[in-house]
Amino acid sequence: MTHTQRNQEEHTMSTGELTIKRMTKLDGTGSVKAFCDVSVGSFLIKSFKVVDGKNGLFVSMPREQGKNGQWYDSVIPLTKQAREALTELVLEAFNDNGEKSF
Repeated sequence: MTHTQRNQEEHTMSTGELTIKRMTKLDGTGSVKAFCDVSVGSFLIKSFKVVDGKNGLFVSMPREQGKNGQWYDSVIPLTKQAREALTELVLEAFNDNGEKSF
């Protein structure tokens, strides 16, 4: 991947206990368009990704590679509503062109 880092900011947007703490947008032609960190209450979860897939943008959960070489999500929303709230928050922050404070 030949991405270059474009910007890195703290985003104050939040939904309940979810807050975007950092959004790093990437330039380049790869499918990963940004990385972000999200706080949940008093915890920080790093390495969410905004990915441009064949059906449009989506939020990829942080992943770890297992001993068998396969990748596994290390963060799993427990409900459909939690995943939707996270996705909406991250994509709104990603699509924000600097009009809101970071």
